Amino acid sequence: QLQLVESGGGLVQPGGSLRLSCAASGFTLDYYTIVWFRQAPGKEREEISCISSSDGSTYYADSVKGRFTISRDNAKNTVFLQMDSLKPEDTAQYYCAANRAYYCSSGFEVYEQDFWGQGTQVTVSS
Repeated sequence: QLQLVESGGGLVQPGGSLRLSCAASGFTLDYYTIVWFRQAPGKEREEISCISSSDGSTYYADSVKGRFTISRDNAKNTVFLQMDSLKPEDTAQYYCAANRAYYCSSGFEVYEQDFWGQGTQVTVSS
């Protein structure tokens, strides 16, 4: 079965850190560009970060730039999202997705993704 599985979400205080994982099952992540989206209650799903399949180049939305770091470990078939200096406005359901684009884009659409994970909840609150 081809799927992505996220883990690492949870409850953290403002200023804290979490590391999300996105593990692939049934296919090799090497050939896919991986995108992290998030969706807060009442809001649309938004792209926040991406790492390309071609050269490992990355993209960050302005809202997370300088605080989040995306990386991939092809040997583990996993992509990570290190989230530091978390803010209450980072509270959302986080999803990873995979597509066959060569490079990242700031405008990836939900419908362009080939695979989705089930999501993991991140709550930033004191």
